[in-house]
Amino acid sequence: MNGVKTENNMDMAGILAKGSGPGRGRRYLMRAFWLILAAALVFGVIRWGTGKDEDKTEYKTETAGQGNLVITVAATGTLQPINQVDVGSELSGIIRTVEVDFNDRVEAGQVLARLDTVKLETQVQQYKASLESAQARVQQIRATVRETGNELARIKESRRLSNNRVPSKRDLDTAEAAHERALADETAALASVSQARAALKTFETDLSRTLIYSPVNGIVLKRSIEPGQTVAASLQAPILFTLAEDLSRMELSVDIDEADVGRVQAGQKAVFTVDGYPDISFPARITQVRYGSKIVSGVVTYETILSVDNPDLLLRPGMTATVKITVNEIENAVLVPNAALRYTPPAKEKGPSGGNSSIIGKLFPRPRRAGMPQKDFVRSERKKSRVWTLKDGQPLEIFVTPGETDGVMTVITGPEVTPGMVLIVDTLRKE
Repeated sequence: MNGVKTENNMDMAGILAKGSGPGRGRRYLMRAFWLILAAALVFGVIRWGTGKDEDKTEYKTETAGQGNLVITVAATGTLQPINQVDVGSELSGIIRTVEVDFNDRVEAGQVLARLDTVKLETQVQQYKASLESAQARVQQIRATVRETGNELARIKESRRLSNNRVPSKRDLDTAEAAHERALADETAALASVSQARAALKTFETDLSRTLIYSPVNGIVLKRSIEPGQTVAASLQAPILFTLAEDLSRMELSVDIDEADVGRVQAGQKAVFTVDGYPDISFPARITQVRYGSKIVSGVVTYETILSVDNPDLLLRPGMTATVKITVNEIENAVLVPNAALRYTPPAKEKGPSGGNSSIIGKLFPRPRRAGMPQKDFVRSERKKSRVWTLKDGQPLEIFVTPGETDGVMTVITGPEVTPGMVLIVDTLRKE
């Protein structure tokens, strides 16, 4: 029995001695090292997640101000003379002379051009001769009328003296018919005279129209003819000259979008610029907002006419103008930047309702508090306008009533915001 126990003890001692060698100890050390490293990584991640909420947050701010706000409507249009006249020719013919050139100042009644008159002068002479011939014919027929009238009177007197016996009744009827024919011939001859006179006047009028006159006082904008050129006026009067009556006063025609036309009225002031003088702002005033609409590429616009003074003649017809129409002016108003009305702080800065975005919060989420459903809350908030100010370094929400805006600043009509109040417009986070 003792021998058996001794042998077993020797086997266990050998096994223990074999397992406690240097290789086995290194494996234990390596396992411990990796466990410690994993624990450190987990601790670091948790620490980073919980510490992120403690980073310091900075805000970009602007102050509310007090001043005047000008509301404008922008549009583009084209400058035109108030009265632009196209001068043409009713006659066909050859241009003999041109009396004016581009940019020349002309007066009403001044000759601008002359047509060749040889053919018309010949026709006038022809119809003068026709008129004289018709007038001579009238004289001849009037003599016949007197002759037949005297003959008729003689026959009637003879019949009266002879108690209607001589001359015969047939002779009386013949004399009366001859006299009536003479009277009819006289009427026809007089009509021929009127016809010849009318034809003569027509050609005399055409002859006078070979001189092209200026109908207004103004400036020559366009000249479309040269001496020797043939003018053909068979279908419509060709345009020879374009005159602007007075360039010291002009019109500006702009198209106002249907979304803005309700705010634009006659009498409102405007300023505009042109590419030719980009550093100069020219004044203008609305004279008419037309009811007729125009649709271009699906956009509905309404033509609006502005009156422009141009004493120095800097502005020229056809220039494209960029217009700003003043539709409202508000004085001494509280103004806040539009960026403050658009600002919304990060979710975690809204307080407990914003939730917790850290790793711990995500692993162990808090239960939702009872109250208004989330969708209803969002809808109610969207109906209000608000700005954010800083109180003790934290954003504070303020509900406001906005008014007019020019796209950069907005009027606040309530007492919630005062001039000089600091408003948040953006979030700046330090890493």
